Amino acid sequence: MTPPATPDTSTPNTSTPNISAPNTSAPNASTSAADEPLLIELLTLAQRRLARDLAARLEAEGCTLDQWRVMRCLTDDTGRSMGDLAQALLIPQASLSRIVDALTEAGLAYRRQDEQDRRRITAHLSRRGLIRLERLDALAAAHDAAVRTACGTPDPGLLLRHLTEA
Repeated sequence: MTPPATPDTSTPNTSTPNISAPNTSAPNASTSAADEPLLIELLTLAQRRLARDLAARLEAEGCTLDQWRVMRCLTDDTGRSMGDLAQALLIPQASLSRIVDALTEAGLAYRRQDEQDRRRITAHLSRRGLIRLERLDALAAAHDAAVRTACGTPDPGLLLRHLTEA
């Protein structure tokens, strides 16, 4: 029996995204349903490979994937509470606090007391953070374009199928 798909843990290639995946061809008479990876396994594998490759590009700029995601959530002028950010990004609140602390220490974000509810603290992106985010977003867009080109399609459905094929 073939084990389920597992993430590739090799060193990421930052020039071209790694898009190879386990063989997911249709089962034949000699295979069972347990031999075929489940959709959740394929989606997890594709997500982890894409995230690993993008994280390597962001790391070269001194930023983590989660820091970039938080910065993207803070682009409006209204700010977001830590609870709202945690829920929107699916990041545990304790981890999120460390991420926002790092962004604050780097001058990329700041915290402010909410004007309507003084007990509520909101996180905001600084001007420096907005400038930095433009560069990081350009890296992410280039990564996205490279993946779509490597897969030969801009269509998300076809892209997902390509990312999970052998």
